[in-house]
Amino acid sequence: MTGLNVQAPWSSLLIDGLKTVETRSYHLPLKYEGVELYLVETPGKLGKFKARVIGTITFSHSFKYPNKTDWINDHNRHLVSQNDPFYSWNDKPKYGWVVCSVEKFDEPLDISGKRGIIFTNNLKLLENANHGNG
Repeated sequence: MTGLNVQAPWSSLLIDGLKTVETRSYHLPLKYEGVELYLVETPGKLGKFKARVIGTITFSHSFKYPNKTDWINDHNRHLVSQNDPFYSWNDKPKYGWVVCSVEKFDEPLDISGKRGIIFTNNLKLLENANHGNG
C-alpha cells in the first residue's frame, strides 16, 4: 500500500478527525482520489521518533483555494494558523485535500524500506497492523 508522509502534529490532527482538509502547494494526484493510504507520521524538526504508520487515510478529492480570504475562512477544516511560519498562505498556490475517512491504529507501527519525500510506494509494516479506533 502507498503511504502519505505527514509531519507531526498535523498527522495526529488528521487521524483524530479534527483536521478534515490537508493543505499542500499542489493538487492531490488523481490516482490517489478515493484510495486508502497509510498515514505515515514523520517527526518534523521537533519530533523525537522515527517515521511510523499511525493509521490509514482516504481523500475524496482536492481543490485549489482561489485566494487568501477563502483559505482563511476554511481554517476550521485545515487548522493552519495565519501566522504559521511554514504552512500559512504564501505566494504559492494552496490546495486542500478533502479527507473522507480515517482509521486510527491502536498503536503506531514501524515501517521498513526507504521512504519517499511525500508518497511512499509499497510500504511494508514491520508487524501486523492492529486496526481499530483507539
